[in-house]
Formats: sequence, structure tokens, C-alpha cells
Amino acid sequence: MATAVAGALGLLWGWLWSERFWLPQNVSWADLEGPADGSGYPRARHILSVFPLAAGIFFVRRLFERFIAKPCARHVGILDSGPYQTQPNAILEKVFISITKYPDEKRLEGLSKQLDWDVRKIQCWFRHRRNQDKPPTLTKFCESMWRFTFYLCIFCYGIRFLWSSPWFWDTRQCWHSYPYQSLTSGLYYYYIMELAFYWSLMFSQFTDIKRKDFLIMFVHHLATIGLITFSYINNMVRVGTLVMCLHDASDFLLEAAKLANYAKYQRLCDTLFVIFGAVFVATRLGIYPFWVLNTTLFESWEMIGPYASWWFFNGLLLILQVLHVIWSYLIVRIAFKALIRGKVTYPGRIRPRLCTLHSFLTSFLFSMPGGSWTVSSLACI
Repeated sequence: MATAVAGALGLLWGWLWSERFWLPQNVSWADLEGPADGSGYPRARHILSVFPLAAGIFFVRRLFERFIAKPCARHVGILDSGPYQTQPNAILEKVFISITKYPDEKRLEGLSKQLDWDVRKIQCWFRHRRNQDKPPTLTKFCESMWRFTFYLCIFCYGIRFLWSSPWFWDTRQCWHSYPYQSLTSGLYYYYIMELAFYWSLMFSQFTDIKRKDFLIMFVHHLATIGLITFSYINNMVRVGTLVMCLHDASDFLLEAAKLANYAKYQRLCDTLFVIFGAVFVATRLGIYPFWVLNTTLFESWEMIGPYASWWFFNGLLLILQVLHVIWSYLIVRIAFKALIRGKVTYPGRIRPRLCTLHSFLTSFLFSMPGGSWTVSSLACI
């Protein structure tokens, strides 16, 4: 029995690490065991170092939020005040939890007769009860400030690293001598740090604010981790650094806009969102397809030819491009609606007004850069 199980596990292990899938023709794992110019090649066991690093990032985040983010929040006027507590009522609480959080007119009238309460009072109770479940602004500010800080730092590091990398200026260098490309310390730290951060998000998602898109974001983080891990194992790290840096370019702008929104700096919030939208569309619909996909699809085909994991990797990148198109469409549509609704009629004149992104940023953009968005209305100032 033990022999049969061991044999089955051996077959499964061999299938998972099949050289025919992972590597180009005439290349084996043994070929990548030796050192490359003294730096070595990426190896699957390197991924194990991600987990203690992710735990360390999670710990640093807690310290950052407590000793840096919270004082900054208080400095801009965000107080550590809990949500409004509703008047306890067993009947309304049962309806709220088991039936609906938004009772219709018929149900409101029935509850009014049952409790001898005014309908308006019951509506206020449900509104306050819904607000009671919403996370405090201070918590949301601290989370966004941590993400803003990390995204900005990792983007600056990525630009600094890629600036001196030959494949940043000539994407054909991503495939020159592939897969026999050495793993430098700078490239290793960049990759492992990005991967560890997303693993830390996987951990913290269970302790962070619970949002409606929890499952979608969980799948998104899992897909991101899978793509980074996959590209590391088969040594597509050069083009992987281009993809990561390109996506980090707009992420910190989104978090900055959310910070301004929480601090009620609405003009700054609107400005940052416009910049974010422009950078997002330019990088995801311009640079990504004509720079990254061009090299992964055409230049790599010409220089190394297709093989199994090549098809899989490019398939994932093409799916990502489809998501880019969808997200860009949603951003442009919301911005266009904001401009249309920004014209408010006053007695005797029409004055254009800027629209805030309060509802938009708090519910529509929480899932960036991946996942599904929930469209909410824009409120005008």
C-alpha cells in the first residue's frame, strides 16, 4: 500500500514538474542547477523564503498603522470614533439579520403596526444599523496609507532597478539566451518582495475590513501570486519585472486618491483620481499591449519559439489585458457620468461643478487593480 501511494505521488510530482511543460525543447532542470555567472538561476525552493518575509511584512504593517498612519489620520482630522450605536430592538434586529437590510414599504408598515413605531423612525433605525456595520474611516485610512506607502516604495525601487537593466530599453533582451539568464540580487529582491506583499494581503484579508468583494479579491490575490510564482519558476523574470512595475505605476495614485477622500480633501481627491485614470489607461491600454505583449507574443516567438508554459503564460497575460479593457471602460464611463452630472441648474444660470468621488472611491475602486467593482453613484459638492 505504501509503495503504491509513493508511486502515485512520484507520478504526480513528475507531472507537476514536467520539463516538457515548464522549459523549452532540449532544456532540462539539470541544466539550470549550475551557477550562471556566479549568480545562479531562479529555483522553485526560493519561493519558500516568501512566507517568513510575508509574515514580517504583516508585522511591519501593524506597527506602521499604529505609530505612523494613525497619527497622520488624526493630524488631518480623522478621529478614532466608533460607529453610531442603534437602539436595541430584538424584532428589528431579527429582520435585519435574517430577512433584509432594506425593508420595503409593505414590510415597514407591518413593523410599524407591530412595534407601534412611526415608519420614519423604523427607516432611521435600519439606516443607523447599516451604518453601524460600516468600518470607521480611521481604519480605512490606515489600510490605504499602508498600501500607498508600499506601492510607492516598490514602484520607485522598480524604476530604479529597471533603469539600469538592458531589457528595460530593449525588450528583446528579455529572451536573449533564455532560459540561461542569471538571477541578480536586485532582481531576486524585487520579485520576492512583490510576492511576499501579495501573500501578506492574503493573510491580512481575514483580519482587514470585510468588504462585499472579499471572495473576488481573494481570487485576485491568488491569481496574482500564481502569475508571479509561475514566471519566477520558469525564469521569465525579466518580462515579469516589466509587468509588475507597469501595474505599480497607477496603484499608489489610487491609494493616494482614497486617502484624500477619507480626509475630505475633495479637490485633491478629484485631481488625484484624474491623474490615476490617465496613468491607468495609458499604461494598461497603451504601454502594456504595445510593449509587454509585443515582446511576450512576437519577440519571444521569434527568438525562442513557443512551448507549453509559453502558451500558458501568454494566455494569462491576454486575460489580464481583457480585464484592463473592462476596468478602463468602467473608469471612463464613471468619469463621463460625473462630467454630465456636474452641470447643475441654478436660478437664472448654469454653473459647472466638480463631483466628488466619495462613494466611487469607497465602493467602486476598493478592488483595484484586480477584481470586480460595484458601481455606486457620485455625489456632488
